Amino acid sequence: MSANKSFRHSAGFGKRMEHWIIGKMLKEGLDVYIPLVDDFGIDAVIRKPDGRFIEIQIKARSNDVLMGDCALFAAITHEFRENYYFIFYTERLDKTWILSSDEFIKESTQNKTGKNAGKRSIWFNGTKIDKRTGVKFEYTKERFSKYLISNFDRFK
Repeated sequence: MSANKSFRHSAGFGKRMEHWIIGKMLKEGLDVYIPLVDDFGIDAVIRKPDGRFIEIQIKARSNDVLMGDCALFAAITHEFRENYYFIFYTERLDKTWILSSDEFIKESTQNKTGKNAGKRSIWFNGTKIDKRTGVKFEYTKERFSKYLISNFDRFK
């Protein structure tokens, strides 16, 4: 892949994944609205059946990341917000997690020092080596299985 094509792919990957995930939510019948301006970490707004609105931040990791980092979401600025949710997606494992703002704060780690001090990270995967083949592979961490989803019923 040429340097120009690689940059274009990485620069647009997040936006493409946002639209793909929003399309999946629409297909399930959710009322999803997309802000014209990407301010305050809001990629989508959902109107729930009871009329309440929730804000959604979508984060995605491509196949192109280093081995072991396919579900590492780092340097996220976040403080608790009511009715705010994260959707995390890893292309390599084809897995999606949903966490509320409160759950994200409880499950993530906060950098204490360095250029990303105060920002949060969450790592949904680990790596193992297959004893038979010696090949390194990624897996989803069991502690986060309660957040894994196959549909968006949590928003209904």
